[in-house]
Amino acid sequence: MHAPSAMTTPAARTLAEFAAGLQYERIPNEVIQRAKTCIIDTIGAMTFGAPLPWSRIMIEYVQRTSLPGKGSIVGTTHKVRGQMAALANGVLAHSFELDSLCQPGVGVHPGASLTAPGIPVAQAQGRSGKELLTAFVAGFEVMYRIGDATCHSSESIGFHNPGLTGVFGGAVIAGLLMKLDSDRMTNALGIAGSLCSGLLEFSRSGGGMVKRMHLGRAAEGGALAATLAREGFTGPPTVLEGHYGFLAAFAKERDPARLTKGLGEEWHTLKTMLKRYACHITAHVPVTAALELKAKHGIRGADVAAVTIAADEKVQSHHNITEPRDTMMCQYSVPFCVALALHRDPEDPRVFGEDTLNDASIREVCRNTTVTKIPAAKARHRYSTVLTIRLKDGRELSTEAHDFEGMPSRPLRPEQLRAKFLKLTADTKAMNPEAVLARLEKLEDQESVTPILD
Repeated sequence: MHAPSAMTTPAARTLAEFAAGLQYERIPNEVIQRAKTCIIDTIGAMTFGAPLPWSRIMIEYVQRTSLPGKGSIVGTTHKVRGQMAALANGVLAHSFELDSLCQPGVGVHPGASLTAPGIPVAQAQGRSGKELLTAFVAGFEVMYRIGDATCHSSESIGFHNPGLTGVFGGAVIAGLLMKLDSDRMTNALGIAGSLCSGLLEFSRSGGGMVKRMHLGRAAEGGALAATLAREGFTGPPTVLEGHYGFLAAFAKERDPARLTKGLGEEWHTLKTMLKRYACHITAHVPVTAALELKAKHGIRGADVAAVTIAADEKVQSHHNITEPRDTMMCQYSVPFCVALALHRDPEDPRVFGEDTLNDASIREVCRNTTVTKIPAAKARHRYSTVLTIRLKDGRELSTEAHDFEGMPSRPLRPEQLRAKFLKLTADTKAMNPEAVLARLEKLEDQESVTPILD
């Protein structure tokens, strides 16, 4: 564990000055493009998530409790006040395990944490596409560094990371769109630290709807923190590295130097990772490996007797769920996701539903899956996997895998991103997906974010 080092300037102040001073013209074009890609991907995920049962509950709650406003609840025709739209949008973005992460992972979900409050606040403030992209990058850079400083240790003590880090990212993007200066942005970060929440117990005993809410609360909290700071509300400038600050409270291990390391020089936005399947990110490489073995050897799920997954120790501790009780636990379970991939097409998010949960053949393979720790010599990074399938005829098939299309090392091509967006939005009646996508692809040229989703 690293002890906090003495700092003449609080980290929140340094991060706030960076964010408040960031200009679109200073951001490298490749960073802007990655930010735009992340926004497009997230709006697709939100639209897909809007009709789901837990999403409808939250949308109806927001409609009942919010006054009318300019902020879109994405995937619907409803417009409400920005903070409440952020709450609903965060739930929609994380509603079906489709939202983006980073690689290397530091416990942040950039698309959900930033797009969810960013869209409605930009609409309410009448901001342009360039202003939204600038605020998105600023929020990303601040949020990533805060996650990095926790050494990805918050989940080891029971917290769901994006419910913690997302509030800070949301405060920055909302604060910039509200034109906060560095003093008020520092206060927004100080306030955000007291709005962090989210526990991992859903992964053990069901009740998975609450997981979807964590990103909603993070987005809502970020918007609230920025709004209060704008009105003069204050928060501690040492909120991050202080004796009773965020790192001390939420991180088992911590490295405060990472809070500001490479700020303005190293662009973490380039580490955006887009999902291919509607399941937890730890399942993506194992699922990809299963699909490759399935295609190479012409096998079917019915041919499989047992599976062994050698993976990062977190898969053993958090995602080795062989008897999932609800859809969320299925998506969180690496054994279940691999079993599903051996029987169905995981690139179609619609296969992660109740009929899959109750499919006896999939559950049998899941039950007969063993998770072990990958040998250090084979682990290039935390997603590396060695997958071994034992067939009923006695054959054993094995492969070593380290990536999937969507990682920074293998980013989605424009046509793949377009295809994914149109697949996710195919059933919506709230917008014209082709028209919305065309506007989003030229987001930097849009004079106003307000009509983009109309």
